[in-house]
Order: sequence, then structure tokens, then C-alpha cells
Amino acid sequence: MTSPQDVRHALIARHEIALLDVREEAAYANAHPLFAANLPLSRLEVEVLDRLPRRTVPVVLYDDGEGFAARALSRLRTLGYSNSSLLEGGLAGWRAAGYEVFRDVNSYSKAFGELVEARRHTPSLPAPELKARLDRGDDLVILDARRFEEYATMNIPGGTSVPGAELALRAPLLAPDLATTIIVNCAGRTRSLIGAQSLINAGLPNPIYALRNGTIGWTLEGLDLDKGSTAAAPEIDLPALETARTRARAVAYRAGVRHITPADLDRFIADRGRTLYRFDVRTPAEHAAGHPRGFRNYPGGQLVQETDMAAPVRGARIVLHDDLGPRADMTASWLAQMGWDVLVVTGLPNTIKGTEPVTLPPFPDAETITPADIPAALAAGARLIDLAPSPAYRRGHIAGAVFAIRARLAADLAVDSSAADIILTSPGGALARFTAAELTTPTRRVRALNGGTNAHIAAGGTLEPGNGETLSPFDDVYRRPYEGTDNPRAAMQAYLDWEYGLVDQLKQDATHGFVVI
Repeated sequence: MTSPQDVRHALIARHEIALLDVREEAAYANAHPLFAANLPLSRLEVEVLDRLPRRTVPVVLYDDGEGFAARALSRLRTLGYSNSSLLEGGLAGWRAAGYEVFRDVNSYSKAFGELVEARRHTPSLPAPELKARLDRGDDLVILDARRFEEYATMNIPGGTSVPGAELALRAPLLAPDLATTIIVNCAGRTRSLIGAQSLINAGLPNPIYALRNGTIGWTLEGLDLDKGSTAAAPEIDLPALETARTRARAVAYRAGVRHITPADLDRFIADRGRTLYRFDVRTPAEHAAGHPRGFRNYPGGQLVQETDMAAPVRGARIVLHDDLGPRADMTASWLAQMGWDVLVVTGLPNTIKGTEPVTLPPFPDAETITPADIPAALAAGARLIDLAPSPAYRRGHIAGAVFAIRARLAADLAVDSSAADIILTSPGGALARFTAAELTTPTRRVRALNGGTNAHIAAGGTLEPGNGETLSPFDDVYRRPYEGTDNPRAAMQAYLDWEYGLVDQLKQDATHGFVVI
């Protein structure tokens, strides 16, 4: 057992520690410590080796009395995580110690964004003011700092997709007249604020504002969003690149970011006493076209927003790659302010095509079945169970597949007398393989679909959308009130109210160590 006091001390002292909430994401989003990362028991084997790359790192697991943490601890120790333990008292023990709990996901990145606004007084425009300026035909550009996919789902009318790390590089191309006003938006607040402040920090002379409360604020004012937009920033030219490099390097220098050579990186990789994360912060297309070996793609704006997901070991070292330079420098400047030991490597060749493969443990012995054999098995009475996240299941599943959450599946099957012959599937098949091995009993045959639902599709199979049949409720994934187009107004307003209170929560928590330049 590790006490809450010991965890808090490690965070304050900036020792390496991974505090992991092993419940499903929706439960995690209801309440968790500031620097806790979500790694559900349901997905542990398929995520842990990449998210916790050093197996001697201190790992502390907790739940809220469900029993998931003890099961996760057993699996981690089997995988070689020798320095893993349970949080004494779980989430209730954290609360009983008098420590702060936070809601939502990516909480400390969002709290940091609110702190940046509070410290730097980042200028912002409310939605009605932006609408009035658009109606007047004012000289302005709207830059959407989210992922392109989010932008294409819904965006402020007239906006252009410029994901966060691209802003300092590409905004001057979209606003070459220094009198042109630049508005940066996201769905809520964080990426708007960080994006606008990035341009201010980089010294762009234009009038710069964040759109206050993003597309949520726009919607709450009764204004319409565009859907299906495709406008993206133009390609960079050499003069613009050199200017952006100078500006971004100056910001990184002020934040204390260090630059290293490939030889330096080799030494860090060889250091077995320290966790190392390597991220390529360029666009997904650039990464797939070629990247340095061992660097996973995490576009810079998203890395700042989702640092807990990308790097759950607080106190670890992070190295960033960007062959142009400004995206890594700007991203690193923010991570450094968030208390990370972050470096930018230069001079690495982009030699690896595609994406970095997921690192998986060896598959346990489990019986498998091919997509071609599924119809006969179902006709003979087998039950097909889909372990995909609930949004993926509802978007499309094999006809007849039943939705289930892996962490609860053994208990669900224990009360299901018809479950004597089970076939498991998951999107890529890996999760089904791990689960099949643990569920097989002398009286129950469990097989994993080889290659999972993706193999079914590749073999010409179709998917069926909808809620289907369920063994578990659809409560695994937190529904973000800032994504999609059909969110209840009350949920959107509650989310904004929560964000406004984050600076006060940071004061109460007092573990963050953030420094705003």
C-alpha cells in the first residue's frame, strides 16, 4: 500500500510516479486526483507498455471500492511492473486525507489553461461580439485550434483549421496584414486560450483574441455552426518558416526548454533509471510519411491538452521532434510551464513510414476463430460479445454482437446460464485475445475472433449500427459536452462553470508547480 501522503509528496518533489485510476473513463471523469491518469482495467494490457515504458517506475493504482485496482495490480506485476502498489483507501482514502478531487478529463491541462488566462489576461471576445464583427465584414480571421476531425464536425462560420501547434507557424500566412484581427477558437476554453496566448508569446503584432468559451459559447448564444468544413492553412514558405523559427525558439528559451542532438537522445534512451517519452508533434500525415524510430505521433496542440493521456508518469522526461522546429518549440514551451522536463531534439532523420506499432505483451494461450467461421458458430448457439468502447460499438458492430465492458464481464457471465460458448471480438482483436484466456473455464468455451472486428470488415463483412443488445450499460466512456453537435445546453453550461472554478481548485490542491511565463 502507498499512502495518499506519499503520493502527494512524490508529486510535490517531482519524483516519478504514475497514479492510475483503473475504473472506466466515465467514472474517472466524475472524480479523481489532479495528476491521476485513467488506464481502465478493461484496456490495461493493450495500453500499459506504451504509456508506462519503464517497468520499474513507481505505479500507484486505485478505484472507488469496485475491486478493479487489486486485479490491475496482479496483472501489472505479471507484466513485470515490480514497483506497483495500491493507493491506501482508494479514492475515498484520498478524500479522507483532505486532498482535492477534480472532474472531467485532461483536468490539469485545462486547469493550466485557466491559470494562463488568469496570469496573462489573455484577451478574449464573446460570441455576440465576434458575430457582430463578422456581420460588419471586419478584417479578421478565425483559426480553429482543434484536430481537423473536430473542426470538420462543426466550426465557427468562416473558420480555418489550424491545429494548436501549427498556429505560430501558419497564422502569419492567413493574416499577413498586421492590422488583421486573429481569433482563435476551440470547442470550449483551453485550446482557445493556449492558442491565442501562443501567438501573443511568439510576438505576432496582430490584434489577437481567444473566442470566449469556443463553440460552446457560440451555441449557447443561439448562433449556428457550420458542418463539414474543409478549409485548412496554406503550406509554409521559407521566409515564413525562418520568422516562425526565430519567434518559437525565443519563446522556448524563455520557458527554459533545452535542445539536444541525436547523440544526447541516445544517452537518454540508455538511461534505465528515468522514464522517457518521445513524441513527434507534427501532423498525422507528416508523421505517416516519415518519422524518427520510436517517436509516437501526438500533434503538439493535442499533447498540451491531453498530457495525462500521453504521458501518465508525472516527473518523466519528454523529448519532442519537429523537422521544421516551431511546433516542437512552442509545444515544449507549454509543457515546461506545466512542470515537465522537456527537450527538443534536432537533426533526426524521418526514416520510418507509417505509425509506430502498439507495444503488446505476448498473447496468452486462447482459442481463436476466423471471420469465416462466425456464422456457423452463431447458428450453433454461440454468443458473440463485443468489447469495443461503447461509441465504437454503437457506430457499428457485427450483427448479433452483444456489448460488454471487459472489467465486468466475468461477473456478468457468472449469472448468465446461456453463456457456455462465447466468441469475443474487439476492434483489432488484441483485447479479445487477452480476455478469452481469463474467461475460459471447464464448462465454458471462449474463443477470440482472430483480427477482431477489423478482420471481419477486411473479409467483406458489414457492420450494424445502433444500441444492439447489452450485457453492460453504456457507461464506460465519458460524454464530453464540447464534442459533437447534440449536447444538452445544461451540460455545456455546467462544463464552462467547472472550467471557471479550476484556478481556485489549483490553489486548494497545491501540487501543480505550474509557472506561467
